[in-house]
Amino acid sequence: MYSENWTQVTEFVLIGYPESWSLQIILFLGLLVTYMVTILGNLLIIVLSWSDHRLQTQMYFFLRNLSLLELGWVSVVVPKMLVSIITRNYSISFAGCIMQSYFYFLLATTDYFLLAVMSLDRYLAICCPLHYETLMDHPICVQLVMASWIAGFLWVLSPTILMASLPFCGPNIIDHFFCDSWPLIQLSCGDTQLLKLVAFILSTTALLGSLGLTTVSYVYIFATVFRAPTAKEKRKAFSTCASHLVVVIIAYGGSIFLYIRTAESQSMSLKKGASALVCIITPLLNPFIFSLRNDKVKQALRDALRWHKTIGTRRL
Repeated sequence: MYSENWTQVTEFVLIGYPESWSLQIILFLGLLVTYMVTILGNLLIIVLSWSDHRLQTQMYFFLRNLSLLELGWVSVVVPKMLVSIITRNYSISFAGCIMQSYFYFLLATTDYFLLAVMSLDRYLAICCPLHYETLMDHPICVQLVMASWIAGFLWVLSPTILMASLPFCGPNIIDHFFCDSWPLIQLSCGDTQLLKLVAFILSTTALLGSLGLTTVSYVYIFATVFRAPTAKEKRKAFSTCASHLVVVIIAYGGSIFLYIRTAESQSMSLKKGASALVCIITPLLNPFIFSLRNDKVKQALRDALRWHKTIGTRRL
């Protein structure tokens, strides 16, 4: 409980950075390069899958939306980190902190729902090839993407409202590099039991529910692949979902470690490391995972580079 003479905190201070200024400069340069490569890589996936006729399929439609989500997700956290380091101003307003937390979890939750949708798409493509075009036509794909966004919005809305209504009397120091939910909850001087319960139930159902759908889809996919009569057919079937499976393992592995385990049982260093993996490293790796293992994407990229080279030669 808190006294009647409490004063609402108007800003928080994020101190989840190295204390040494030289280490902060190294971190700044690493984040800047990582952010630029992430933006360029995901934009490349979006442009290629949008413009190349060979990539106008359901799988690449979902991949394009996944890259768009990754762009938003990493942009919620990294630009603020870069500004904080270079200006040495680590404060963030109360409203800004709540908004950052909201958009972080909105995009993360939508991302996991979309990964589950992509696993369903791969299941239908491999296990039900004769009915795939009917079951996964373009309007249905659009509806599934919209449903992922709406579900993410609704999943995150109620805990965000509960968190914004909590009293924060001080201290206002967050040992993290962004406004994560658990550090914020621990700073509140009010009753947080309801919020903790709601947050745990929603995060668990979102993660394990989408992971459950993905797991079931891949059980059927593997069963179908292993029944293929030739090794060539097995490799062809598995290659269509290998990249997605790698992304699923990376994304869900970090998130389950971070949010399903009891938050108080983890050290702050482990939490920050898992957070960096989830919201910084995963968006960086996704374009490379999907492009380096995909012959159509690599061929589309080669053709685009060849076309630009030809145009440049003609201008000269």
